[in-house]
Amino acid sequence: MEELTNNFAELSTGMEALIATVGGLVVKYTFSVIGAILLLLVGFFIAGQVRKAVYSGIKRTKNADETLARFISKVARYAILAVVIIMVLSQFGVQTASIIAALGAAGLAIGLALQGTLQNVAAGLVLLFLRPFRVGDYIDCGSFDGIVEEIGLFATEFKTLDGLYRLAPNSEVWGSPITNFSRLPIRRFDLSIGIGYDDDIDLAMKTMRDIIDNNADVLTDPEPFLFVDSLGDSAVGVTCRVWIKTPVWYPTTRQLTKDAKQAFDKAGLSIPFPQRDVHIYNDDAA
Repeated sequence: MEELTNNFAELSTGMEALIATVGGLVVKYTFSVIGAILLLLVGFFIAGQVRKAVYSGIKRTKNADETLARFISKVARYAILAVVIIMVLSQFGVQTASIIAALGAAGLAIGLALQGTLQNVAAGLVLLFLRPFRVGDYIDCGSFDGIVEEIGLFATEFKTLDGLYRLAPNSEVWGSPITNFSRLPIRRFDLSIGIGYDDDIDLAMKTMRDIIDNNADVLTDPEPFLFVDSLGDSAVGVTCRVWIKTPVWYPTTRQLTKDAKQAFDKAGLSIPFPQRDVHIYNDDAA
């Protein structure tokens, strides 16, 4: 009986010690838990507000890109959340320095593994910042060309002139010389036609002048310029240099070419085929 009483007393003492320890831990970490919860709530709220503010600020910029605005606003939000999480962990005595070092090492390993992908992301950011072309522009990047459909962080989507879909990595787009046919408001066109050596050059130039004067899409500023550009093997090259607004450049140039052929035929001006004079000498000795 006495032994049972002693065991009960020891058990009671152990329970009291456990309760005291748990109570001490609760008291110790109650304020840390409450502070962490409040810090998370405030951090998420601030991160959301910063994301909206950054997005709105970029969108207010002239010719702001939607993809760039979304990307930068999300980066700002995640950066604030990362700082908040580190602050929460520090509330519980966690050594955040070691966590940051581990995350840095992991980030380096991931970066090396995804080197090609990150290169495309970097090229995409450069394209979005420098904006050598926009959605709807027709560009030529050396090995491919087409109308830009979408500029993404990893690749750029094109639609070729024959209606095909093309997806090009941003690193290839940025790493090649880019010719943008749609960016500037006007483009030059040289209407060059070869006439026979027996034809009247002045009549040919007057005919070309009438063609461009009758086309409303040919600009008068810069002024059209007519000149003889070459004396070829079989033809005299006559050129009319004009400027046309970029949106109507292609149909206008096709129409000018058609009008020139019809007008030259009507004026009696020949457009000779390549020809060669062959001289045959009789060898009397043979």
